[in-house]
Parts: sequence; structure tokens; C-alpha cells
Amino acid sequence: MRGRQVTPEPAAEPRGRAAASDGRAVAQSAAAANGATPTETAAVTNATTSKSAAAQSIATSEPTVADPRRDRPALPSLTGARWWAAFSVFILHSLVFLPVYPFQKSEFFRRLHYWFPMQLGAAGVTFFFVLSGFIIYWSYKPGMTVRLFYRRRVLKIYPTHLLAAAIFIAAAGPPLARTVVWLPDLLLIHNWVPKWTTVGGLNVPSWSLTSEMLFYLSFPLMLPLVRRIPARLLLPAAGVLLLGILAMHTAYFLWVPGPKGIANAFAPRLVPGELSPHFELHAAPIWFTQPDIPVAQSYWLSYNFPASRLPEFFLGVLAARMVLEGRWHNTRLAPPLLALFLAYAATWVVPVNYKMSALLLAPTTAVVATLATRDLNGHRGLNSNPALVWLGNISYAFYLIQFPVMVIVTRTLIGGGRYGFGGWAGFATLCLAVSVAAAAMIYHWVDVPIMRRFAGKRPAPLAIGRRGP
Repeated sequence: MRGRQVTPEPAAEPRGRAAASDGRAVAQSAAAANGATPTETAAVTNATTSKSAAAQSIATSEPTVADPRRDRPALPSLTGARWWAAFSVFILHSLVFLPVYPFQKSEFFRRLHYWFPMQLGAAGVTFFFVLSGFIIYWSYKPGMTVRLFYRRRVLKIYPTHLLAAAIFIAAAGPPLARTVVWLPDLLLIHNWVPKWTTVGGLNVPSWSLTSEMLFYLSFPLMLPLVRRIPARLLLPAAGVLLLGILAMHTAYFLWVPGPKGIANAFAPRLVPGELSPHFELHAAPIWFTQPDIPVAQSYWLSYNFPASRLPEFFLGVLAARMVLEGRWHNTRLAPPLLALFLAYAATWVVPVNYKMSALLLAPTTAVVATLATRDLNGHRGLNSNPALVWLGNISYAFYLIQFPVMVIVTRTLIGGGRYGFGGWAGFATLCLAVSVAAAAMIYHWVDVPIMRRFAGKRPAPLAIGRRGP
């Protein structure tokens, strides 16, 4: 759940010490596709004059998405914060996708799952979606054509996605006769289909990438409308968008069939006996051969349907404009974090249509804007630590590889054994370590080389945890 710089006209100079940037390549950040979740970790932009951007447009005979006049500073805190979102998704997945028995039939597991419910991972995905809009607007390359923008998005998303899917297939060995289960996943169109068998086909976390692809497709098309909003109306526009999102989810709740109670979604433990199976349900052969399983319509529309998540992306876009044009002044992180905590606590007492993102969007957007503003004003905190920034850079690969890693651990170590909480905790820790190591290899040996070779100009060295030169 990551993008490029954007402004078809000169943007207001960023506030704070960052405004003294000398025009050299300093913009670097990341964002993402989870459930997330996330998506692209960052590249830097080179200073480009309006004449050179115009020349590029004429030379390619293509419309340009943007013609920015100055480079934008690095925002390492946003990159570092991506790790916490990815880690929240991992915590949920380790509960849901590691079939450790008899632990998962115990009352302790139920209590643990109650305190770490489905909306924990959903909160991470919501962060990725908002951050994706922010970063795409913030760090779009000067004069980039629409064609190049789309090419870079595809190159950033698909190689890691296809590699993770291939590892899953090699690990699980699923029957692939029913293409309706797995082919939509490979094409990243599976979340448009309201069937669990399709939404959960192959690498389950990739569901969020369907929404990311819609975000990328819509960005150049919607950009002129976003730019027409006067700077003084950006905050009211974000408020109207938030009200529209709440109205949409309310309509789903009132008029679309689906769950109406406030109970948290719970992953049922369906395996008979007390021996751990060799396959988690979504990796089992039966998942790929059974008839289609319908999904509750209101749940699918609220959580999975890509068009319903599109406004979250544009909240991030509006937040980026507010920060760039000096309309967001808050640098105190505690207030938006407290608001996010209270909103998350409120998800226990609202219907499922509001649990997964609706209540979390306003404070999440405020956290993103505040982190960016703090970076621009020279504040450095935990999220700008070099280690966290590195973890944020690999978080997209971490998000996608964690489920295949869990499948491998289940098949080779968990299956056939009996384990309690200690066993589950040990296997979860192992999966975390292996997933981080695998994500690092994918990021450094696949993602970065592909982007450097095929996605346009080679990026400058990453500005990790510091202001650009």
C-alpha cells in the first residue's frame, strides 16, 4: 500500500526548515498495499524546470500528470510508520493463519482474539490506503507522463506480488483446475468478485492490491479536480469526504443484506480433533476445489469492494495538499494518536460496516499529516529511526510474503503436532523473523533492481532517517 510527486502548477513552499531545500534530489518516502496494504517504498525526485518538463511532454507527445517546480523533502517518519501498520497486520495473521491446535480451540485463544480482532489488521490497511494517497501526491516525479506513471505502478506492485504468489503455490501445491479461484488473484482483480473463494484465492493478503490498482488508475484522472479545490477549502473538502464515507457505510448497513450486530468478526476454528493440520484453510486443497462461497454483501461492500475504499486514498491526497500548502500546522503527535486510540476502542461497539475503516479514517489522516509536518519542521522521533525506516521500506514485501511463510512453517513444523500458547508464540516469532529476512531479500534483490532498471531514471541513494542533502 506509495507513489510520486504531483502538482500541475507551482506548489506552495513547504513550511519549516525543509523549505530551504536547494533543489537537489531529496524526496524519498514510501507508502503502501493489506491488507494491507499496502505499496511503493520511495524514490527520490530530481529538480526539473518548467521548460524541461514541457520539453519532455512535447517529445513524448503524451499528457503529463504534473509539472512540479521544486523538489520535496524526505519524510522518513512516514516510511517508519509503515512498519507499525504492517506489523499490526502480521499480529492478526499470526492468530488467523497459524493453525496451532489445541491452542486455537482454547478459551485463552478466544480471549486473545477478542483483544486482537479483525479490525486490528484492518486498521493497518486503512493506514496504508491513506498513506498511499499522501505519498503519490507528495513525491510524483517532475513532468512524469501518465504512461510512465502507470508503468512505474505496475513495476512496483506486480513483481513482488507474482513472486509471493509463486512461493505460495510451491509451498502449498494447490490444485489449479478452477481458474476462477486463483487467476483473478494473479491479475489483481479478485476483490471485484463477491465470493470468498475468489477473494481468498492464492496469497490472501494480496486482496488489498486490487484497491491499490484502482487508486493508481484513478489518480491521473481525478488530479485536475483535486487541484481545483482552493487551498482554504482543503480541510472542509476533507470533512465533506469523511461525511460521504460515513453516509456510504450507513447506507450499506441499512439497506444491504449482511451482519447487523456489533460482535467482532472471529476466525472460527473448524478443524476436528486436537492435532494441528498441515494446511491452513486458505492453503488447503479443498479451498481450490469447493464450490463458490458467497460473502455477506454489506461486509464485502464496506471492506473489500475497491470502489468503497477509493475515498480513503483521496483523503491522503487532500492531506498532502494541506501539508504542502501550509494548511496543516499541528506538530503534536499525541492528540491524533489519542483520537486514533479512542476511535479504535469504539470499534467494539459499532456494526461491522464501521469497524474496518470508517471510524478510523479521520484520526489516521491526522496522524499522517502530523508526521509529515513534524518532518518538515525538523522534528525527529522514533519513526525516523534508521532501523524503522528500513523496516518501512521492506514492509510491502513483508506484507505479501508473511502468508506464504506461514504456509511453509505450517507444512514443515506445525502440522501433526499438539501445541499450546507457547508453541503458537514460538511459531509466530519464527514466522516474523523469516518474513522480515525474506522481505529484505525481495526488496533489495528484486524490487530495487527492477525499479532502477525499468522504471525510469535511477533513484539517488535513499535518505534514511535524515533530511536530504
